[in-house]
Amino acid sequence: MLALAGSPRRGGNTELLLDQALAGAAAAGAEVVKIVACNLKMRGCLHCDGCLHSGVCVQKDDMTALYPKLKEMDAFILASPLMFMAISSQAKMVIDRLQCLWVAKYVLKQPIAGGRKRPGLFICVGGMDQPDLFVGARMTVKAAFATLDAKYAQELFYPNIDEKDAIRQHPTALQDAFAAGQRLVSSNQ
Repeated sequence: MLALAGSPRRGGNTELLLDQALAGAAAAGAEVVKIVACNLKMRGCLHCDGCLHSGVCVQKDDMTALYPKLKEMDAFILASPLMFMAISSQAKMVIDRLQCLWVAKYVLKQPIAGGRKRPGLFICVGGMDQPDLFVGARMTVKAAFATLDAKYAQELFYPNIDEKDAIRQHPTALQDAFAAGQRLVSSNQ
């Protein structure tokens, strides 16, 4: 199971939830790998069309090592705080760099995961409380999951959580994340 921690605030609400989901997945027998987006040394997509004939990004940075993991994973978790009604810039940069995989899949007709649909979980925490708070983030992540041949299987959204560690005051959030990680493993067997 591959997980992308998209928060720039290490140890914050989003990462606490992600770590619980990964603990649940590990308890269910999964091998888990967590990638911390803010630690990646990378540039954004240049939209240079360098990948157009090969499906391979011409930039050589930390994404180069991440591409094989994204192809080989059996399940995926993306966790990001909501920032200005969207996922974090760190998570979005990783998603934008999926352009070469989009080209491989949709232009060059190369399967990303050998035809497998891997289950995916999206975890998102937002500081406001309004009905449409997570709409934009959900659309972005669903598009990324589709490119990765990951089925958008689950989502955990927590509005009105802003201060660091505030998620610990939520009555079920940490348990919900642990259970979601377990379900993600069981849905992949």
